[in-house]
Amino acid sequence: MSQKLSLPKMGCGTWAWGNRLLWGYDESMDSQLQAVFNLCVSNGVTLFDTGDSYGTGRLNGRSELLLGRFSQEYQGLGKENICIATKLAAYPWRLTRSSMVSACKASAQRLGKNVDLVQMHWSTANYAPWQEGRLLDGLADLYEQGLVKGVGLSNYGPKRLKRVQQKFAERGVPITTLQVQYSLLSTYPVTQLGIKEVCDELGIRLIAYSPLALGILTGKYSEKGPFPKGIRGLLFRQLLPGIRPLLACLQEIAQSNNKTMSQVAINWCICKESIPIPGAKTVEQAKDNIGALGWQLNESEITELDRAAAGADKKMVQNIFQTK
Repeated sequence: MSQKLSLPKMGCGTWAWGNRLLWGYDESMDSQLQAVFNLCVSNGVTLFDTGDSYGTGRLNGRSELLLGRFSQEYQGLGKENICIATKLAAYPWRLTRSSMVSACKASAQRLGKNVDLVQMHWSTANYAPWQEGRLLDGLADLYEQGLVKGVGLSNYGPKRLKRVQQKFAERGVPITTLQVQYSLLSTYPVTQLGIKEVCDELGIRLIAYSPLALGILTGKYSEKGPFPKGIRGLLFRQLLPGIRPLLACLQEIAQSNNKTMSQVAINWCICKESIPIPGAKTVEQAKDNIGALGWQLNESEITELDRAAAGADKKMVQNIFQTK
């Protein structure tokens, strides 16, 4: 049977590779992504989060393939600490516990090694609750069979989390992590659902995905534009007018600490005892993310940011799969 997984303090969310970056992806990007990976690991960022749904069509599983190759080719400092987490999608055609075991084995083949942390990508409770039980059984099977070091969940609220924890506890399977959308623009899972208290009670580490709120907390974007393309641009147009005070607070605290707004937003997540997984697709972005480590916001700065976040007229749209 697997042992409970020990996690590093901060991770790099490879969802950025599997989601945004794979749109228009070509193999010329591989060397740049390898450089991002190398830089992160050599600076102590050794948790990499991906998913088997990242990359479709001809790019099916591409994110896992790249991550597996990068981790095998890296020979520098911190190699032994690399922890690869992947999320298995609750596809409509995944209906049995064995389908989850097969899916994880396929991920391991793409990665070139066993998955360290396997996670349920989302709960089906909001639309097909009858499907979920067997998929969770498969997740626990992976741990019992020693195919993974730890299991986790994503987009679960406290009520569903407690049910799953009890279900797994009966089989002696600990839940290592829970991922939720958490940032200064998405405090809902913590402030309203109270998920952090439940995680602390159950000994589960909270992972914060999208800690920069799709990039709007970086300070790169203004109400005058230019905006990102597609739905993200439409969302930013709606959000920016209502979050001026929050962005101003971020900027002021960043300047007083000689940091960037991104680094302050990520450090805030760390101060809230979560593991942020900011995406990085360039070396410059990776360097900026790494700059969130090695220092800490003081209590008054955290309070200011909390107040500004609570007072924002607009909030980030919640994941439709987030349960209560």
